[in-house]
Amino acid sequence: MNSIRRWLLGWLICGLALACLIAGYGIFRAARLEAGELFDYELRTVALSLPDNIPAAHAAEGRTHELHGIADDRLVIDIWDASGRLVYHSPHEPALPRFGDGFQSAEREGYRWRAFGVALPDRFVQVAQPYYVRDDMAIELALRIIWPLVLLIPAIVVIVLVVVARGLAPVRWLSSSIAARSHESREPVAVATPMPDELRPLVDELNGLLARLNDASEAQRIFVADAAHELRTPLTALKLQIQGAISDGSLKVDSATLAKIDGRLNRLIHLAQQLLSMAREDAAREAAIAPMSLRTLCETRVADFSLIAEAKSIDLGLVLEEAHDEYDTYTICGDMHALAVLVNNLLDNAIRHTPYGGRVDVTLRRESDGIALTVLDTGPGIPAEEIDRACDRFYRCVGTQGQGSGLGLAIALRVAQRHHAAFAVTNRDAGGLAVSLRGLRAVEMKAQEAGSAALAMR
Repeated sequence: MNSIRRWLLGWLICGLALACLIAGYGIFRAARLEAGELFDYELRTVALSLPDNIPAAHAAEGRTHELHGIADDRLVIDIWDASGRLVYHSPHEPALPRFGDGFQSAEREGYRWRAFGVALPDRFVQVAQPYYVRDDMAIELALRIIWPLVLLIPAIVVIVLVVVARGLAPVRWLSSSIAARSHESREPVAVATPMPDELRPLVDELNGLLARLNDASEAQRIFVADAAHELRTPLTALKLQIQGAISDGSLKVDSATLAKIDGRLNRLIHLAQQLLSMAREDAAREAAIAPMSLRTLCETRVADFSLIAEAKSIDLGLVLEEAHDEYDTYTICGDMHALAVLVNNLLDNAIRHTPYGGRVDVTLRRESDGIALTVLDTGPGIPAEEIDRACDRFYRCVGTQGQGSGLGLAIALRVAQRHHAAFAVTNRDAGGLAVSLRGLRAVEMKAQEAGSAALAMR
């Protein structure tokens, strides 16, 4: 059993039930013993208190005896005279033999009997009683004692449930507190109330682990940011120096070699820029998220990439679906800088891999769970066996052309995770790639605010 709560409840409730059964059996045994002593005393008292002689007429007029009754006539009385002749026997009762002096137990007529016999100077008196009478009385006495305990069992079960629930409340609080944390949060677990001694070492070790993880992540981020920053400046300077040397004639190379050098420098500069973006995104926090217009952001990005798209005769556009009206701003809660990096990376990838004369569309669509942003292209797509690795850092598909660094989709995935949105990369049936960001939290704007935003966009 993996659940501590079920384990505790199972053992406690089963243990209480077993204890109640043992207690009930013990009470029955004690009641039977007490009833036996009382009935033995009754047998002896009746035997010694009978009259000296009982006329025969009394036998004929004796009371009717119900063998299974619990009245006084449940006793079977037999009297023998000095010569051993039976002079009295309880009417309508089974004939019992003479058992002997004192208390005796015997099996007769299908019943077990308890008898007491006493020898007097002129007669022998025997008073007998079936054992089931004692058992019935013992059961009745036991039930009278046990029924308060039976009523107490549900109360005990409720108390056990409440106590176990209260006892495990800190465990549930700790579990829900960790589950509610953001996946990038590395802050120590804050304890609002005194933590039980059993959980304190766990919380302390967990906070220590988070602190060590935060230090390692921070050191990695700082290293990547410093390395990218240190690389970007000299690479840019080197490119400018080469261009200057070619212009003034101090460096003479053929155009093919120059194109290779320029391409490799551009790729290194792009890689350094992507590393900086990745470092910034890894260090980002939820505090940067605020209401923003996704439509305005996409229009700006599309305008920025329009010249690059025109150079390859690519039809680049923005498509609005399920809009409230023509001025719908598609307002969401998001980090404008991070989403700008995401759209830049997606457009850069789409335009780079789309052939001349192709098409790239940025689509905004209102859905039931928020707003979806999708970038569609008519490029070659990604092989089906490699599409699951498309978002891995520094991973480039086999045969990929261009100056990509393998970080664009990885950065986009990181931005989507910080916005708690679903990120998907799929091949289109008609050819090309579809990269979608779904579930962005929409913010409904008032009519006046929407009008002001529309005027600002113009």
